[in-house]
Amino acid sequence: MYEHLKLDNQLCFRFYTVSRLITQAYGPMLERLGITYPQYLVLLVLWEQDDQPVNDIAKRLVLNTNTVTPLLKRMEEEGLVVRTRGSKDARQVIVSLTEKGLKMEKLAAEIPGNMAQKYSCTGLDPKTVEKIVPIMDNLILNMKEKV
Repeated sequence: MYEHLKLDNQLCFRFYTVSRLITQAYGPMLERLGITYPQYLVLLVLWEQDDQPVNDIAKRLVLNTNTVTPLLKRMEEEGLVVRTRGSKDARQVIVSLTEKGLKMEKLAAEIPGNMAQKYSCTGLDPKTVEKIVPIMDNLILNMKEKV
């Protein structure tokens, strides 16, 4: 067997596993709110800046619009967001939080602290996180440009 084809030599496997485990850790908290992890990410984007075009949300989440659109449709059906046509460009769809979506921010306020506590229990202290985040941001930026 080629050494470079061993699972233990794959950086991608580590990213995949960490991503899956982190998403799993969010599960119970998001379940209490009645939302999924991808919906939580959309809400995070909209809580930072409401009334955004679908394209901007997709770019921020590093997703294709054809991935984000069905997600937004479900969120609209659940009363979290509304989608309207842009006033300047009818081809543009603007996503806005509803009252329910706005109230969800207060309900979700404890999630980052809870996750920091979970990370801390694994030995991942805030100083290590401070080192990891820029490395990950750089990797994301460079991968986006190459893919």
